Amino acid sequence: MRYLVGTDSVHTTAAICDYLVDRATAEDTVTVLAVANATDQTAHRDGQEALNVAPVRLATVGDVETNFRSGNPADVLLDAVRDVDADEIVIGAHSGDPDATRDLGSTARHLLEEADRPVIVVPIPSL
Repeated sequence: MRYLVGTDSVHTTAAICDYLVDRATAEDTVTVLAVANATDQTAHRDGQEALNVAPVRLATVGDVETNFRSGNPADVLLDAVRDVDADEIVIGAHSGDPDATRDLGSTARHLLEEADRPVIVVPIPSL
């Protein structure tokens, strides 16, 4: 199984890893993609930190790849699905920003409408 994980924060990555730890196996590949605006230094830093979490939290998974891209998160993730030939997309329900609304985010809504494979939306616990 090939999973594509979309993240923007350590908090989001941790919640997604909690979901995957009981599902992904040593035979699977997890590609973790942090997406942020390249000119927003805080978002860029948060994305890079988010990528550091996955290999540690998913140590039992066969292959964990990380990558950082800039652009519109939904569009970048839809392109990446084809690039990595993912079987499933796993994202957070909303931004990992502690100040973000708890409603389903725009990226999640867009992927649920446009993706041609399963999209798993993981709740992000409150801090």
